[in-house]
Amino acid sequence: MGKISACIFDLDGVVVDTAKYHYIAWKSLANELGFDFTEEDNERLKGVSRMRSLDILLEIGGVELDEQTKLELADKKNKNYVEYILKMTPDEILPGVKDFFNELKAKEIKIALGSASKNAMTILNQLELTDYFDAVVDGTHVSNAKPDPEVFLKGAELLGVSPSECVVFEDAEAGVEAAINGNMNCVGIGSPDVLGKANIVVPGFVGFSMTQLNF
Repeated sequence: MGKISACIFDLDGVVVDTAKYHYIAWKSLANELGFDFTEEDNERLKGVSRMRSLDILLEIGGVELDEQTKLELADKKNKNYVEYILKMTPDEILPGVKDFFNELKAKEIKIALGSASKNAMTILNQLELTDYFDAVVDGTHVSNAKPDPEVFLKGAELLGVSPSECVVFEDAEAGVEAAINGNMNCVGIGSPDVLGKANIVVPGFVGFSMTQLNF
């Protein structure tokens, strides 16, 4: 195992499952526009920026809109989503995550967030996890979406560590590709069928420890 100085975590689907709240908000918007939006459709939005997600949704519904209307709809969806996440509690942290965070802290491994979400700080505050993070890079800090490695490279920069000493934890294919593009090792959280490019793929953090990071 090479030297590991820092771990960088995606948020949605890795630390907490906010996908259900995104789905409810997007589905509500689709229904307003006169078409249905399924959970299978929602899979296409994983790790994708808000505006690109809206474009995909409109493609599914066969709806074309001008840019101003699209901005208004994206804002409306976000307001609906924020209403849901403001009701979140620490009970919604995914199993095993806090145990792993505590292990990293005990071993003095730095922790950063690398998320496309523009609501990341709100979610971390609701989950009472903010103090675990040495750096937070979210959708308000980057201009390039994954698989561009910008979000992870900024995280490494803020932590003052080399990308090659970082391990990224991701649940989306675009996120795994972003880690690889940033010269970082990656642990996929989810299915090997989707995340096969990651160095290691595990179903979640229950029972997971630093000893499994054999790159």
